[in-house]
Amino acid sequence: MRRAVCPGSFDPIHKGHIEVIARASGLFDEVIVAVSTNYAKKYRFTLNERLEMARNTFSALSGIVVEPMGEGLLSDYCHARGVSAIVKGLRSSSDFDYELPMATMNRQLSGVETVFLPGDSRYLHLSSTLIKEVHTLGGDVADFVPRAVLRRLQGDVGPDTTPVSVVQPKR
Repeated sequence: MRRAVCPGSFDPIHKGHIEVIARASGLFDEVIVAVSTNYAKKYRFTLNERLEMARNTFSALSGIVVEPMGEGLLSDYCHARGVSAIVKGLRSSSDFDYELPMATMNRQLSGVETVFLPGDSRYLHLSSTLIKEVHTLGGDVADFVPRAVLRRLQGDVGPDTTPVSVVQPKR
């Protein structure tokens, strides 16, 4: 089985993410959407909320699994899950400049390759930060996010208190 991972904090997931992940699902037998937490970041949504929004978004697509990445290195996570490729969407050359050193390090640490997919031009301007900022300032982001995210942004869904299970990498 050819398995890939699309890692990210997805705070929140938006149509640019969805487009790249959907395309990746056509290249691999299984795509894991690994929702990560960077403790240096301030999040709008909890890990449980981000997992729930991503699971709701991809529930109709086969071959896509959403799970928490847990702590530790992405290369260790990939090894533990039998992942052969990391898929990253690129919006611009600055994304490439940011992602290339990480791709090289992941390959050297675990042999996992990184596949770069250029984002669709309709979504090149999107970022989770921009979505949150526009929404906070009263802008309409409905065209840029899936319904599950829009409901959360509008406060139509209560907090999720479901415990998160994490796959621990092998040491």
